[in-house]
Formats: sequence, C-alpha cells, structure tokens
Amino acid sequence: MKTFKTNPLYPLLRDAYIWLRDLPQLPGAYLHPWRRESLRRLAMLKDIHRGRRAFIIGNGPSLKYTDLRKLRGEITFGLNRIYLLFSELGFSTTYLVSINDLVIEQCAHEMAELVLPKFISWRSRRHFQHLPKVRPETLPTFLYTTYDLPRFATDARGRIWEGATVTNVALQLAYHMGIQQVILVGVDHNFVSKGPANTTVVSEGDDPNHFSPAYFGKGFRWQLPDLETSEIGYRLARRAYEKAGRQVLDATIGGKLTVFEKVDYNTLF
Repeated sequence: MKTFKTNPLYPLLRDAYIWLRDLPQLPGAYLHPWRRESLRRLAMLKDIHRGRRAFIIGNGPSLKYTDLRKLRGEITFGLNRIYLLFSELGFSTTYLVSINDLVIEQCAHEMAELVLPKFISWRSRRHFQHLPKVRPETLPTFLYTTYDLPRFATDARGRIWEGATVTNVALQLAYHMGIQQVILVGVDHNFVSKGPANTTVVSEGDDPNHFSPAYFGKGFRWQLPDLETSEIGYRLARRAYEKAGRQVLDATIGGKLTVFEKVDYNTLF
C-alpha cells in the first residue's frame, strides 16, 4: 500500500495563511473601544472562581427531565436561548454565552435586555450597535472567536477556537475563570434533525432538538450541528482540564456524549 508523508512545513504555512487572512480584522478585535472594554473585563475575571465548581447548561430536551431549581446559587453558564427558561426557574444563569452568528442576529434584541454578564463573538457586534436597550451595564463582553486552528485557550483574552459548539467556548471561559470542576447538563449531543454539518436550515415548526418547541421555532434560521468537530473540542478540553488537575463531568440525563466521565445529576447536591 502506498503511503504519503505530510510535509512538516504544512502546519506552519497553514497557520501563516490564516493569520494573514485574518490580519485586516485584528486591529478592531483588539483596539476597538468595545473590545478594549471586553479585554479589561476578561482580565478582571481571570481566576475569579478559582477552586469552585460550575455548571454549563446546554439546551437539549433532557432539560425537561432535569431539576434545574437545584442550581440556584451555583455558578452557571447558560448558552444561547437558555433565557427562555428564566421565568419558569425564578432565577437567571450567572453568565450567558452565545457565539453563533445566526442565533445572535435573530436574538440580539432579547439578549440586550438581559442584565447579566454576556459573552458574544466579536464578529457579531454589529447586531448590538444600534439597539436602544444596549447600555453600558448590558453591553456584552466580546470574545475573539474563530473557526480555524483547533486548540483550547486557557486565557480568554486571546483567540478562542469555537469547536463547532458554544459549549466548547463556555468550557474555555470556565477555565479562564479558574473553575476547578465543570459539570455539563443538558448537553444531549443528539439531534433529531439530520443533514450535512453546518448547513443553514429554516425551521418549519416546533423544535424537537431543544428543551422548548419555541427554541428554534417556525421560521427560525439555524445551522445543523457538527458533532464530529465538537468532539474534537471536547477532547481538547478534557486534556487541558486534566493537565491542570481539574475535571469536567457530564451529568446530562440520557446524553449521548462519551468524552467526559458520567455522573448522576441528583448525587451532586
């Protein structure tokens, strides 16, 4: 069988190409007033929760069978439209993270009303520039996230690889904040809707893939998941946490993800 050797220069050439391609947006990503403020906030958040545990709450259907009321008082990272649950729970998550362009484009006006720390991808800042309810206290913290060069960022002030899911970004933020033990809930890693990864589709009715049928309800534009790439990110996260003597556990009820050690949600309290 004929074998091929990878040119050792390829990774360097690839990285150089991506750096040159992204060069025009770098000044804004680091010098724009909003981004400078974001870097200041991220510096203040570095290791702010050192030694603590935190929950990253996905948006899968399993949340319907998870008693989230037990998370009152815990450090929690909510993702995308988790705020649809806030009135039912009687409390909000500690943080909100959203990096998908389509989600932010269609929901920025809702996110702008939330008075809690929000982390948003820098490239989506345009959706907040003209909203009347964006005040200094509700302005998101903007993250410089990218699609390329898989890596796990231990410092969120630099480039953060998205890893095909906002959950991977939340894992990097939690590490940045010094979280010792991360527990995943609602990260089902399983979608009823099938098709090529990252394909943009328009919902034709109730959403079967999330905790609420209105999550990506009729007419909502969204992208089909890339579960394979997200698992690459999860494995990078597991290695980074373990190397630092930290831990990621998966307490999702009935979840299909196999990267992290499983734990019974109800034994955590």
